[in-house]
Amino acid sequence: MVRVNWTFQAKDDLKSIAEYISRDSKRYAKLQVLRIRNKTSLLKSQTHLGKIVSEIDRENIRELIEGRYRIIYKIVSRNQIDILTIHHTARDLTRRNIK
Repeated sequence: MVRVNWTFQAKDDLKSIAEYISRDSKRYAKLQVLRIRNKTSLLKSQTHLGKIVSEIDRENIRELIEGRYRIIYKIVSRNQIDILTIHHTARDLTRRNIK
């Protein structure tokens, strides 16, 4: 089983998303966070589930889409995935420093 680690940036992104959505609906904010977390749990058994991030074009940097969010992750090894950031699809990803 692959270990899925959340970076500080990804945790902070998820918290910011929840805070922003909760201004209108606390229920929907919780639901969106749950959907994102559930999507990332799929990586435990399917590391290559996501597609390569076109802006970065590296085999080990991939993304899953959940609603309006891009879940950017890095395949570190056979046994480890790092969730790097959660990014709204309407925003420019090239402004983020993803490694």
